[in-house]
Amino acid sequence: MNRVQKFRSLDDMARAAVLVLPGEGFERFARHCARYFAIAPRTYPRGVFRFHTIEEARAARERVTADSIRERRTNGPDLSHASSILRMSDKK
Repeated sequence: MNRVQKFRSLDDMARAAVLVLPGEGFERFARHCARYFAIAPRTYPRGVFRFHTIEEARAARERVTADSIRERRTNGPDLSHASSILRMSDKK
């Protein structure tokens, strides 16, 4: 049985123990990851890119991340594929 906890601050929440039954910790984490990636999958540009410096590569990564965030805020997440993944992640 899951218990709801209330906190007055983020510090209180960080100090609280996470109550997980023995043997269920990794499974719970895996289900959480499946849900997260179903709702907000990472998107990468197609192709192979060559950069002359690390700074160029970092700038390109930041640009792709910013474009992805801007697109999600404008259009919302694409949930067309999420329902089957969410159903699979709920099975134990």
